[in-house]
Amino acid sequence: MTSKSTAAAARATVYGYPRQGPARELKKAIEGYWKGRVDADALRATAAGLRRSTWRQLSGAGVHEVPTGDFSFYDHVLDTTVMVGAIPQRHRAAVEADALDGYFAMARGTQDVAPLEMTKWFDTNYHYLVPELGPDTVFAADSAKQVGELREALALGLAARPVLVGPVTYLLLAKPAPGVPAGFDPLTLLDRLLPVYAEVLADLRAAGAEWVQLDEPALVQDRTPAELDAVARAYRELGARADRPRLLVASYFDRLGEALPVLAKAPVEGLALDFTEAAAANLDDLAAVGGLPGKRLVAGVVNGRNIWVDDLSASLAVLGTLLGLADRVDVAASCSLLHVPLDAAAERDIEPQILRWLAFARQKTAEVVTLARGLAQGTDTIAAELAANRADLASRAASPITHDPAVRARAAAVTAFDARRSYPYPQRAAAQRARLRLPLLPTTTIGSFPQTDELRTARADLRAGRIGTAGYEDRVRAEVQEVIAFQEKAGLDVLVHGEPERNDMVQYFAEQLTGYLATRHGWVQSYGTRYVRPPILAGDLARPEPMTVRWTSYAQSLTDRPVKGMLTGPVTMLAWSFVRDDQPLGDTARQVALALRDEVNDLEAAGTSAIQVDEPALRETLPLRAADRAGYLAWATEAFRLTTGGVRPDTQIHTHMCYAEFGDIVRAIDDLDADVISLEAARSHMEIARELAAHGYPREAGPGVYDIHSPRVPSAAEAAGLVRTGLRAIPAERLWVNPDCGLKTRGWPEVRAALENLVAAARSVRAEL
Repeated sequence: MTSKSTAAAARATVYGYPRQGPARELKKAIEGYWKGRVDADALRATAAGLRRSTWRQLSGAGVHEVPTGDFSFYDHVLDTTVMVGAIPQRHRAAVEADALDGYFAMARGTQDVAPLEMTKWFDTNYHYLVPELGPDTVFAADSAKQVGELREALALGLAARPVLVGPVTYLLLAKPAPGVPAGFDPLTLLDRLLPVYAEVLADLRAAGAEWVQLDEPALVQDRTPAELDAVARAYRELGARADRPRLLVASYFDRLGEALPVLAKAPVEGLALDFTEAAAANLDDLAAVGGLPGKRLVAGVVNGRNIWVDDLSASLAVLGTLLGLADRVDVAASCSLLHVPLDAAAERDIEPQILRWLAFARQKTAEVVTLARGLAQGTDTIAAELAANRADLASRAASPITHDPAVRARAAAVTAFDARRSYPYPQRAAAQRARLRLPLLPTTTIGSFPQTDELRTARADLRAGRIGTAGYEDRVRAEVQEVIAFQEKAGLDVLVHGEPERNDMVQYFAEQLTGYLATRHGWVQSYGTRYVRPPILAGDLARPEPMTVRWTSYAQSLTDRPVKGMLTGPVTMLAWSFVRDDQPLGDTARQVALALRDEVNDLEAAGTSAIQVDEPALRETLPLRAADRAGYLAWATEAFRLTTGGVRPDTQIHTHMCYAEFGDIVRAIDDLDADVISLEAARSHMEIARELAAHGYPREAGPGVYDIHSPRVPSAAEAAGLVRTGLRAIPAERLWVNPDCGLKTRGWPEVRAALENLVAAARSVRAEL
């Protein structure tokens, strides 16, 4: 297909790699540092060892240019904040006293100082720390991390390319700092920021960097003419510097669209585009601008976000088309491999034939290298790999796992009536008030309580056969008793059973549904040291038997107060899984919704009066381009209503969302038709409450008053202040008081104190009313 003469320059590279290590060594070292068991030097040594191991593995696999700077102790956007000196005023003293402790204080907060706000990285399940900027922000270059890691790689004799968050994306991700008027636009700081980037680039060039990658994923979103002008200005200024390395501007997650001609004209040496999520659009747009003559094009043809093997022949066809559109075409994954697990070969419990359908970071790296070799040397040099790939794709397509006629028939029979509650909200609200008899400003939690070491040990002992099912269930039963007793003593109004039996809010359900595969080592970073193991949705899906009724009913037997049933919603089940890519997402969501509908109906039949169906991923899965959103929201909201539409009017349906920008989906939140929604709001100072009010949201809402992603315990006065702020937007008869999110990652001492303060806050404000 290709010849040596036409594609000899093709090289393999990646934009980033999983940070945690094969056994999550980084997580363990960081958490050990927080607990005082690991000192700073040992933590840095662990990190350096992981970086060396990753670079050597990539180079040994055939990657020609390894990325540096993508490694992080917590978050690469926070690293950028440090690099440009944009330390919030409240954290400056801590950073000056100890840079590492100050760094973690910005991420996690302290008892006295609030952390930076955290939200989703575009439409992924990774969370970043939001920069806080204002008119008085003073930037100052600190390239120590970026230069240090580059030198580490160069010392190993490797070709290395530092990776930085680009200046325009950094500003577009930022928010006005607390106290700064909401109308402030961080992009107005661009001219102040660019000299700092120029200084960092000069430092990297002096340290030996030939290329530097500037990630600009914000440019795949809809951008205004003023924002596109800022892009042109930024790269015109950076490109004009004589003391810089060559610049590769990278985009991913969608089509570059109207930003492509701007960057094509910019004085930069290379562009990186995603040819998986938006292959046709980027190809057409690239041809429309006349290609990239004289520039390097890095083609992201291997999907960096899913775990399915690539269709190598299809990717080669795309690469062949690109050869005439740039001076040099290199091959990469579509985005950083941070978003996939490390190595599928470590999975011993998945059937070998099915395992051949899967590609984690190491396998995706091998696919990139294979494609680069085929592009540079001709497809005859990779004939064996192409044949094996075709066989793997055919095996998956023909597998009975992927097709269940009964599931498909049920999904096809769904009507619009199935996705509607039987009564409008005002009638439901009256029926629920009569049944639940809750006070004004009712208090509740989001679902999970601390997963203690004892619980994790019991779960591991069960898997290893050291204890039997009866012994494990005795431990879970004791935990449920403790959780219910504490909530009653603390004075919470609507209780939960604490979810001690659940390993993860998606995996727990996936293990009880057909069509899913589970991994043992498929860890992916969600934020900081929080790693999850997304299950793999490989085929048609159904629920063989009830999943949650037993433990919910047991908890309800221990108290006269209502206990919520707790489920994970259909969109989140998809977003936090690696989902099949052989049918439309909406079709898969309908299958999940029908399985969950059966569970909701069984909970109601068992006497559960309030059922929460969590959808924290509704916003994160929102398409990045406005033109693509209506179709997504139509099937996503239908899936939620299909899950919950079969219950009686006096059964209260709750939902929960966290750590995302909710303002642009308020209408969709309304369309869910949930009776109560709880949302993250503590770090954003009740911003969502104001957004709900502006929309005229008519139902009950609980904007969170306790930031559970920080170890700090809010005082009763602080929580009461947030409740009062919420009351300025939401009437008292529709306002709930609750934490931001589940309490799984917190310890019992802080949870007890925080929830007691939360209840005290609700009571004090209730008395004022």
